[in-house]
Amino acid sequence: MSSGIRFTVKEVLEQLFDSESDLEETVSETEDCVEEDPDFEEFSSDENESVDPPVVPQPPADTISSKNGKIIWSLSPLKQQGRHSASNIIKMVPGPTRYAVSHVDDIKSSFKLFITPSIKNIVLGMTNLEGKRVYGDSWKDLDVVDLEAYIGLLILAGVYKSKGEATASLWNAETGRAIFPATMSLKAFHILSRVIRFDDKQTRQGRRERDKLAAVRDVWDKWVQRLPLLYNPGAHMTVDECLVAFRGRCPFRQYMPSKPAKYGIKIWAACDAQSSFAWNMQVYTGKSRGEAPEKNQGTRVVLDMAEGLHGHNITCDNFFTSYALGEELLKRQVTMLGTVRKNKPELPSELLSVKSRKVTSSMFAFTEKATLVSYCPKKGKNVLLLSTMHKDAALSSREDKKPQMVLDYNKTKGGVDNLDKVTATYSCRRMTARWPLVIFFHIIDVSAYNAFVIWCEINKDWNRGKLSRRRLFLEELGNALVRPQIKRRQSLPRASPVAAAIVRDIQREKNTPTPPVAQTAGKKRGRCQVCPTRNDCKTSMTCSKCKKYVCKEHAHTLCTSCVQ
Repeated sequence: MSSGIRFTVKEVLEQLFDSESDLEETVSETEDCVEEDPDFEEFSSDENESVDPPVVPQPPADTISSKNGKIIWSLSPLKQQGRHSASNIIKMVPGPTRYAVSHVDDIKSSFKLFITPSIKNIVLGMTNLEGKRVYGDSWKDLDVVDLEAYIGLLILAGVYKSKGEATASLWNAETGRAIFPATMSLKAFHILSRVIRFDDKQTRQGRRERDKLAAVRDVWDKWVQRLPLLYNPGAHMTVDECLVAFRGRCPFRQYMPSKPAKYGIKIWAACDAQSSFAWNMQVYTGKSRGEAPEKNQGTRVVLDMAEGLHGHNITCDNFFTSYALGEELLKRQVTMLGTVRKNKPELPSELLSVKSRKVTSSMFAFTEKATLVSYCPKKGKNVLLLSTMHKDAALSSREDKKPQMVLDYNKTKGGVDNLDKVTATYSCRRMTARWPLVIFFHIIDVSAYNAFVIWCEINKDWNRGKLSRRRLFLEELGNALVRPQIKRRQSLPRASPVAAAIVRDIQREKNTPTPPVAQTAGKKRGRCQVCPTRNDCKTSMTCSKCKKYVCKEHAHTLCTSCVQ
């Protein structure tokens, strides 16, 4: 028999009892890890035995739920007090940027910050292309001086508030302004207005299928890109829509009965709440053919307009404001303040009711991210505001007891509306049936106002205290733009007031005495001393030196006697 391991009976029994004790210890350790539930009952096969439903935790007594049940609002302020201090810290000095300050020498240079050489080259290139197509070999290419003179005349027409006046009356010798015929003839102005283009008409059809704004897209994009580079907005920004009046044919013309113009081109705008500087703009072109209407359009617009902001607050109306928008803006460290529509699902029903509410009473609701207030300005009516900037239930000490949220909203809501008002006062818009030209007129109006804001920020003492500062700025800007064109005119116009204006302008720069020029005598008429008597040429113009009557044919600057 081979050798092997042998165990005695005693050793086998000891190993057996040791393994059983280890098993009992393992089972006891596993059972010790299980907590006993006093409410636990063993499973029973009795079908009549019922199981208690799970207990749903109830919200605290001082909280209310939104209409969709997704947001719990607290009726008392949370631990955080005041405002979002971390979100409202701007890291830029409000006002013109360093680039703008270093490039502004005079009023004309402040305007050129917005109408850049690249924009002018596009307009001149496309205009000359259209001019050759329409007029053939007789077309003479335009240059920068011609384009600046055209823009200058548009600005001067706005200064004289002749938006609805016929263009021919501006060139009229008796009722018009001498600066217009002194710059260019009425025919040249009409030709330029007819052929001015901002894209190649031959390739427009293919681009228009993808982009409704193709006719002016290049100029518009280059212009909008310049706006945030020239001005740092303050702590508060306003986002709203503006309507550029236009009743002609346009694929994205809008009807807005609440606006004075009713019909026109809608533009989303973001402006500084204090200075109304246009910081960002976007033309609304509507939905493409066959596409579904855009959802959450207000949220998308505000997020686009707020691109590049950090630490600012955005004030908007009830078209844009929503709880989801406030959350998205907080991710960018931007707060929001605005009125809210009563059909929003994130609002609690308790704040919508106005029954048994006292006049000038306020009800607040809070979350960790937002504050909601319902204010009753009069019986049976309430106003709802949502803010991610305010964190308390502060009320004013005024008689109407308006919440601080309402006061801040009223103070910062008018940035875009004020821009509409000031640009409409001295608008350069002329009657036209072409919507790209309407957008170009709007570009000039907004650029002139932005240039005015930058100029006044840099030169704070310029015409300080005068109510007509902007009119003086626009008049000086228009004269500066047309002056190079006036200087290079080869021959003086026949009209004596126009010739006098040209001579005065040239002599003013040379600081030399102005020579005598022919002038209008008024209603009195006399026979021209140069024309033969048999012609019986009557005129009201006289020589400014000898006061004798001379007709337009013989009176360019001086009569023939005084020239000798």
